[in-house]
Amino acid sequence: MSELVFASKVLKSHIAPPSVASGIGARILAASRALKWSFNRTKDVWYADERVSIKPRELRKLEEVSGVKYGQQELSEVDKLISRAQEILGDEDKDLARSFLAAFRAFLGAVDRPRA
Repeated sequence: MSELVFASKVLKSHIAPPSVASGIGARILAASRALKWSFNRTKDVWYADERVSIKPRELRKLEEVSGVKYGQQELSEVDKLISRAQEILGDEDKDLARSFLAAFRAFLGAVDRPRA
């Protein structure tokens, strides 16, 4: 998951959930006020406009206001991938499976680290 998709999901589910306001515009306005961003910037992130890039300070602000950490979501996704790999490999060769999963976990940890 990219930082932009993460930010869009956090805006919609944690910072300005449907209970905040009935309309999308009002929810975007509430999110922009909570984050102290401009309305247009918040709208671009809300709709995950691919021309937008999330700056590290903006990602930290999202994490601070929402309480959701980007790395925690990444970790849960990696754990799901590892669980799936364990199901596929089965219990035939546990030593091979362990070394494969350790290498796979190290690889995903290096690739999916936020570049903040």
